[in-house]
Amino acid sequence: MKKILILGAGLVCRPGARYLLEQGYAVTIASRTLAKAEEIVQGFENGTARQLMVEDKEGLAALVRENDIVVSLLPFVHHVDVARVCLANNKPMATTSYVSDEMRALDDEAKSKNLILLNEIGIDPGVDHMSAMRIIDTVHARGGKIRHFYSLCGGLPAPDDNDNPFGYKFSWSPRGVVLASRNSARFLENGEVVNIKGEDLFLNKRIETVDPLGEFEVYPNRDSLPYKEIYGLKDAETVMRGTYRNIGWCDTFKKIIDLGLVDETPATYPKGATFRTLTADLVGADESEDLAVATARKLGLEKEHFVIDNLAWLGLFDAEPLPDAGSKLDILSEQLLRKLQYKDGEKDMIILRHRFEVEDADGSGHTITSTLIDYGVPHGDSSMARTVSLPLAVGVSLMAEGKIDLTGVQIPTCKELYKPVLEGIAKLGIEMVEERIAH
Repeated sequence: MKKILILGAGLVCRPGARYLLEQGYAVTIASRTLAKAEEIVQGFENGTARQLMVEDKEGLAALVRENDIVVSLLPFVHHVDVARVCLANNKPMATTSYVSDEMRALDDEAKSKNLILLNEIGIDPGVDHMSAMRIIDTVHARGGKIRHFYSLCGGLPAPDDNDNPFGYKFSWSPRGVVLASRNSARFLENGEVVNIKGEDLFLNKRIETVDPLGEFEVYPNRDSLPYKEIYGLKDAETVMRGTYRNIGWCDTFKKIIDLGLVDETPATYPKGATFRTLTADLVGADESEDLAVATARKLGLEKEHFVIDNLAWLGLFDAEPLPDAGSKLDILSEQLLRKLQYKDGEKDMIILRHRFEVEDADGSGHTITSTLIDYGVPHGDSSMARTVSLPLAVGVSLMAEGKIDLTGVQIPTCKELYKPVLEGIAKLGIEMVEERIAH
């Protein structure tokens, strides 16, 4: 029986861990919070919960030595340290996170030890890579050329539970989502490289329709240019990866940024400070002014604009005491989590969609779409948890069965990985639906 160590028992751990337990592997879950690990392995004789502080290097090394494969679901900043411990003890490792430069630097050592460090095997990144490469390889094998490629993904509330004006909800700290709102972006479109500054990210939204759900906003996701090479899209004039949000998100968040609420500078506020006094200070309003009017003027909007309504709903004009937080970003994050939190029994939704414009070998053309719409289970696993951890778990089971011959730092873009993982998650209900439309 292969022994698998999972580091971290956070919100995405449970479905993947349960899958590995059900496959009969000996699974140890090590977590800072022992009770979280105990809940996941409850009822499984082949499951063990251990408490581990990630700073405990000796404890980590001991657990790594006791197991055959290591899975890191820790925050991404810890992955490289874990990988180094794995290499020192000749153990393979898997994560769902993007490959950092520091992780990539471990490639030669991993290859020399005949070990795989498998990364980017969640949903985005992960299923996006695998489902795209399945189509790309098929098109190329038939002599076709992919001229335009769009890959869009988003985690959103399910339509039945989409009941706030932001069209978004959080299961954990919003800080990462808020910080990502300032990322610059770069992509290729119609042969031109498009560079977008972080402050202009939400000015570059576009509208996309996803049947049967309706319209969504899309904005570009970081740097898409490397994927021309990663995916072998040598003939592509367009390569763009983007993020789905519900209508209104981009305009609202652009104005939140313009107000200065994503400032990370530590700050102190006088005793009795409220959201109203904070907003008044940001827009330069005095106490006698209508704060909504002053905010609209500062942002170049009419008072009746939906963005002003959204800011009011968020509580920025209320005489509610500020949370005991440091920066304006911290205050905003706490308020977003308080107001935009999933309630018990509510469902999330993952949308992943690729669009390919293909030139066939005979000169004709067609469009291929590949779409996943996945919903969370009420009072059960979220879609985010399922779609992140089940591809990882299927990949780890392939490693345990000796079915992956690759070594070094890898992502799942080759057929040896994507074919069995996509087949495995399809059996678990996570399946892309492909459509072809002739031009």
